[in-house]
Amino acid sequence: MNTNIQQLHQIAFKEERLIIGLMSGTSLDGLDIALCKCKGSGTNTTVEIVQFETVAYNNDFKQEVKSVFSKRQVDLEKLCLLNEWIALQHASMINACLKQWGVKNERIDMIASHGQTIYHAPKSLHQQKKFGNATLQIGDGDHIAVNTGIITISDFRQKHIAAGGEGAPLALYGDYLLFGKQGENRVMLNIGGIANFTYLPASMDAAAMFSTDTGPGNTMMDAYMQQHFAGKYFDEDATIARQGTIHALLLTALKDNPFFKEGFPKTTGPELFNLAYLANAMERAGIGFIDHVDAMATLNRFTADTIVHALQQTMQQNRFAVYASGGGMHNPLLMQHLGQQLPNADFRNINDLNINPDAKEAVLFAVLANECVAGNGHLFAGNIAGIPNVRMGKISFPS
Repeated sequence: MNTNIQQLHQIAFKEERLIIGLMSGTSLDGLDIALCKCKGSGTNTTVEIVQFETVAYNNDFKQEVKSVFSKRQVDLEKLCLLNEWIALQHASMINACLKQWGVKNERIDMIASHGQTIYHAPKSLHQQKKFGNATLQIGDGDHIAVNTGIITISDFRQKHIAAGGEGAPLALYGDYLLFGKQGENRVMLNIGGIANFTYLPASMDAAAMFSTDTGPGNTMMDAYMQQHFAGKYFDEDATIARQGTIHALLLTALKDNPFFKEGFPKTTGPELFNLAYLANAMERAGIGFIDHVDAMATLNRFTADTIVHALQQTMQQNRFAVYASGGGMHNPLLMQHLGQQLPNADFRNINDLNINPDAKEAVLFAVLANECVAGNGHLFAGNIAGIPNVRMGKISFPS
C-alpha cells in the first residue's frame, strides 16, 4: 500500500484528529488559522479550538490578489503564478504559527484549506445557457502539503457544484454537525464579504434545514472605504457610517435588483455587489454626488435590509435565536439595524456555543476535512434544495 494512503487510513480511524482549518475571505484581512481537535464524525462530531490566529496580510499580498480578484478579464500568467504563490504564503504562515505555538508539524494530521476565492459564477449571474455553476479558489493544496509536510484537504467547493449545488454557502454542513439543538430554532448568520445564514430547526429535522446567501455583507462597505479613505480597509466600529444619513432614494435603487427577487437558496459574490453596482444605482436614482459618510450609512443599511428581507421571506417561526459571526458582527451600527428590524430574533453570542466567532469559518473547514476522511454514511437524509448530500475536498499528500 502507498505509505500516504496508509497514513490517511490510520488518521481516519484515530480517536481524535488534530486538524488546521484555514479561511481566507474576500475582505483580504488575513489568513484565519484554527488548530482544532476533532473527535468523531457526522452528528457525533465534537471540536475543540486548541489555538487560533489571524495572520494579517501585508499590502503586497492584498494588491496581488486584487489584481485578479472578481475580474472577468485577467492576466492568465499572473493567475497561474498566484495559484502557487498564495499557497506558499499560506504554508509559511502555518509553519510560523506552529512554531509560535510550540507544536511540531508532524503532530498535525491534516490541513483544511479553503483557498482564496478569485471568482464566483453561479448560472444565475453569468446566464450562459451551455455553462453551469462555477467558482474558482486558488492557493494549490499540493504546495501547502509539500511545504508543511502535512496532508492537505482543499478545493471543497468543486464537489458541491459537481453534485448540483452552486459551490456556496458551505457553512451549513458544519453548522448542522456542530450547532443544531433540539428545542431551539437557530439561525447561524455569517456576515463576511457576502452575508449568508443557515437555519437549524428546533426539530433537528435535517430535511427542514435551510442555507442561502442574502446579498452583500461587508464587501461594498470595505471597497468604498478603501477607495475614499486612504489607509482604511474597513469602517472600524462604524465610525464613518454613524456620521452619515441614509439616502432613501439610493437605498431603494440598491435594493432594486433581480437577485433579490430570485427564490431561495441562492448565491452571489463581489462579481455583482461592488462599486460599479453602487455607481449604477446612483445613476438610476439620479444622484450625481453623495457625501462619503452618507454613502457609508446607506451601504450599511443596505446590507442590513437585505439580510432582514431574506430572513423574513424564509423564516416562519415566531421566535428564533441568531448567532452572528464574520467581520460584520463587529459593526455595531449594522447589528443595531438588524436588532431593530428583527424583534422576533434573540441575538446571542456564538461564544456561548464554545466557538470563537472570528474562528468559526476556519473551524467549519476543519470539520469538512474531518468528514472527508473520517465520515461514515450520509450527513443527512433527503434531497434538500441547493444542499447536495456529499463530502467535499481534494486530498494532497506531502510526498
